[in-house]
Amino acid sequence: MRDKEMSNRALESQVDEEEDEEEEKEVASPSLFSPQLRAMMRIRNKYQALKKRRLNSNGAQLTAPGANMPEVFTFEQSIERAQKKRKKRKSRVLFPSDNRKFLPKEKERGRAKPFLILFSIIVFLQVYNAIENLDDHVVKYDLEGLEKTLGREVFGQKRAMETLMDHLRDYLSTYSHHQPLALSFHGASGVGKSHLGRVLVRHFRSVVGDELVVQYFTLHNCPPEESPGQCAADLASHVAQVVAQAEEDERIPLVVLDEVQLMQPPMLDTLLELLRPDQSNEFLNVIYVLLSSLGQEEITRHILQNSSSSPSSSSSSSIFWKGQDMEDVIQSSLAKQHPLWAEVDVVALMLLEKSHVVECFLEEMTREGFYPDLGHVEQLAGELSYYSVGGQQYSQNGCKQVVAKVNLL
Repeated sequence: MRDKEMSNRALESQVDEEEDEEEEKEVASPSLFSPQLRAMMRIRNKYQALKKRRLNSNGAQLTAPGANMPEVFTFEQSIERAQKKRKKRKSRVLFPSDNRKFLPKEKERGRAKPFLILFSIIVFLQVYNAIENLDDHVVKYDLEGLEKTLGREVFGQKRAMETLMDHLRDYLSTYSHHQPLALSFHGASGVGKSHLGRVLVRHFRSVVGDELVVQYFTLHNCPPEESPGQCAADLASHVAQVVAQAEEDERIPLVVLDEVQLMQPPMLDTLLELLRPDQSNEFLNVIYVLLSSLGQEEITRHILQNSSSSPSSSSSSSIFWKGQDMEDVIQSSLAKQHPLWAEVDVVALMLLEKSHVVECFLEEMTREGFYPDLGHVEQLAGELSYYSVGGQQYSQNGCKQVVAKVNLL
């Protein structure tokens, strides 16, 4: 190390001597260059002389025995090597250290996404609550029990009962409505109109109470000696009381009107007023069931004319489509007599076949405590009058004479 320092000092002293000589030459010979330019030239000459001396000293060391020869690069190779180092330096991936004192601030999140999530949750809860309320309304009226009772006690009217239950489920699923539900059942004598009314009244009295159910018989509540106008006013007053009570209890009342074919025009006008949609809210949450024998001739004629000659073709599906056409015919003909019939949903009750009459006998005999012998029952059913068309037998009076036959046993 000492030798190296001494050699460096010797080089510096030699460079200084050469500079002094050059300065003396410049002083001796006047120059046209400015002092600043002469200073720059002296610095350049000093740097070149120093570089030259160092290269000479390094060459002397390398030529010594046992010295390692370093790799010598040209100018172009040096530039190429520097570019390669720069590329390597760029390709290197630098990871931030974990001990940074100040981390970069996170980007501010927009408020739209949390608001959208909150809004979706609110909508979901409202829909779920609405569905729960619908289920609560339907469960409160026990429509499943009503459907089982109708299937067990009303014979031969499967399609009509399905239509009734569909209307009740839709209407009773909510408490707020735009108009009352009015169903009008039409059929011949003995097909089960009055019995249907009794089943509905009994069921709704058990679920909503006696005070919210009205059962109106025209001959009983409005006999011929009574004024039709007074009967209409009494009916409207009674319905208004029931509706007001139902509004307080937040329940839907039932009004069953039997023997509607005997009602006079003033009473039909009152019913039409009760069915208007532009009434107060409590009058819109009412179920009206009308039972009438109007249109029984059209029903009988339609069934007999459209009965097929093949017994197997008289299936429930064929009766369904014929029944649907029949209801349109009944409603269009009755609407010409009074506008009330254009505001109700008409449901036709079919003629009962002989098998249905047998079921009526079995039910009545079981209720009266008789042992239902099937052979005896068929004998009793054979004593009734029937329409025979296409291999089918339709009872002319339905099950109306069954009770009288059983009472004679």
